[in-house]
Amino acid sequence: MTGMTPAELAAQLKTGLLSFPVTHFNPDLSFNESGYREHLSWLSQYDVAGLFAAGGTGEGFSLTPAEIDTVVRAAVSEVNGKLPVIAPATGGTASAIAQAQAAEAAGADGVLLLPPYLTEAGQHGLIEHVSAVCRSTSLGVTVYSRANAILTDVSVAELADRNENLVCLKDGVGSIEMMTRTYARVGDRLTYIGGLPTAETFALPLLQLGVSTYSSAIFNFVPEFALGFYADVLAQDRESVYRKLNEFILPYLDIRDRMKGYAVSIVKAGVTAIGRSAGPVRPPLQDLSEDELAQLTELIGRIK
Repeated sequence: MTGMTPAELAAQLKTGLLSFPVTHFNPDLSFNESGYREHLSWLSQYDVAGLFAAGGTGEGFSLTPAEIDTVVRAAVSEVNGKLPVIAPATGGTASAIAQAQAAEAAGADGVLLLPPYLTEAGQHGLIEHVSAVCRSTSLGVTVYSRANAILTDVSVAELADRNENLVCLKDGVGSIEMMTRTYARVGDRLTYIGGLPTAETFALPLLQLGVSTYSSAIFNFVPEFALGFYADVLAQDRESVYRKLNEFILPYLDIRDRMKGYAVSIVKAGVTAIGRSAGPVRPPLQDLSEDELAQLTELIGRIK
């Protein structure tokens, strides 16, 4: 069982950058636990505030519930209390509840509630979905507002009132107006996490809206750069932020934007580019081409 209360988790996550590690696969697409553990061991030498296992960057959407449980347990074991481990809860309400309860049994410190797949729903239905998952566990819950589960400021406020263990809102929309409305209405009741793909692009403007941390996918393969960039954001060093955007982030986005799904594929390719292969991505994602991998490798080399 976790020893971290929801309030302690919320306070911890806002103290630093957040790690969203890729999930390692063998050539036959089975889970490569030894490779995954080695990756977590390497990343754990760097100072981050939390680890989100089998999330979006970790291809959690491609894993079976049993595989998610295996990945989460591997992360909990490998991290061994050095930082909180947050597990995913995915799919419809019944599936998400089962995964939240499995996460608690596995010793995770929190749950990242991802949008339900395919099903579109109104705000009332989303509120009931999130609330049902919150009721099912004593863990702190982070709700991911994105895709077909975008929460309005009014809905976020109601959820925060109804569910004491809802402690974080991860924003995958990037609407300045909506974040302003949400922070104005809810304030510091929640911790706010930037959750757009390649969140570094939005980090500086969202900082002004109460989003004090974000999920860094590039931390998987350029951890020093990712932490330095985060420090520049917190210092509001605009010159350094925009210099690093031009040096690395924006050219990286040019490769990422060539194919749907590359927001995940390019992260795993980045791990391969530094000589720490995490294996292929699972369908329906596809790996970068050899030419694109070479371009990414060259780009990483410029900042090493």
